[in-house]
Amino acid sequence: MPIIKSAKKALRQSHKRRKLNLAKKEKIRDIIRKIKKLKTEGKKDEAEKLLPLAYKAFDKAAKTGVIKKQAASRKKSRLVKMLRK
Repeated sequence: MPIIKSAKKALRQSHKRRKLNLAKKEKIRDIIRKIKKLKTEGKKDEAEKLLPLAYKAFDKAAKTGVIKKQAASRKKSRLVKMLRK
């Protein structure tokens, strides 16, 4: 455990940031799972309606540095490609 005041604050900040980052990653995973599930069930229209939510989650994660910008772009591209198949 940190002893110095600034180290204690840094620890608090890192815990808070970790929780936020994990929440953003989990949101991305959930949306992708929902889209894939709808695709396998044959509900393509409903899956495509979730695309804007996925784009928003990817862009927010990339903006805050949770994932890299190009990774977000790649994931969006692959998601659309999978739906168009």
